[in-house]
Amino acid sequence: MGGKLQSLPPLKRFTQMQKNQENAALSSNLPAKKRKLETRPPPDSPPPTTPTAATTCCLPAKKRIWAIHPLDLNVEYNPVPNDEIGPKEVDVSRKPEPDDDDGIVCAVCESTDGDPSDPIVLCDGCDLMVHTTCYGHPLTKGVPEGDWFCAKCMAKDEKPISCSLCPAAGGALKPTSDGKWAHLVCALFVPEVFFTDPEGREGIDCSKVPKRRWDQKCYICKSRKGCVLDCAEVNCTLAFHVTCGVEQGLCIEYNQGRSKGDIVAGFCRAHSDLWEKQQQTGKFKIVARD
Repeated sequence: MGGKLQSLPPLKRFTQMQKNQENAALSSNLPAKKRKLETRPPPDSPPPTTPTAATTCCLPAKKRIWAIHPLDLNVEYNPVPNDEIGPKEVDVSRKPEPDDDDGIVCAVCESTDGDPSDPIVLCDGCDLMVHTTCYGHPLTKGVPEGDWFCAKCMAKDEKPISCSLCPAAGGALKPTSDGKWAHLVCALFVPEVFFTDPEGREGIDCSKVPKRRWDQKCYICKSRKGCVLDCAEVNCTLAFHVTCGVEQGLCIEYNQGRSKGDIVAGFCRAHSDLWEKQQQTGKFKIVARD
């Protein structure tokens, strides 16, 4: 055995001598028949390792495709808390609140849009908010530099002021030619009502409103106070106040005519939904009745 070791190169000779010493230490405690068959590693030797994904970096190029990159020991380790692991719950019950521009809405056109050429002005007496063009005189001449008060606040009547065309309270009111008051939106959408001063929207004249409008009942509020607007569908018998229709989001169309005057068409709830669908086709339009 010693002669064989002497014939080996120095490195192989040293390796073989180490193996012989380890085998001799293991087999000395075993019976003679089992000393040569025992192949278990010494107790102090590390357990055999199996190739893992981390060791595939030493594989040939063709087998190195799925190998992971070595860890960068210079990167700071930030452990993730257990409560942050897993899908986060999202509360879908809460809906985003609509953006209404801080509650600034024109009382006539129900719009929040305003620009320097047509701003929304607030009354310093009742906080009424109107566009200058929607309200008319005196705002059409320019926004006053100081305080501004609407026509209702400027009136010195001690009795409560209300609209003669509908039962709704508040809103942008102006006096009529017969000494009463009316909403500007009612004066715009009731077909027979007109302004003696259209540009300034002054002098509301209700003398041409037919009696049937005053006698009919609003199908929304069930009141006969004021006058109503008929549903524009020919076979529909429903009627409603202008302010009731605006509050319910009904379709009320206003078109300026050339020879036959302006055209106003309002629809009840069912026919408002139908008209919105018909408008999308582009095959329907509102015309004056003969």
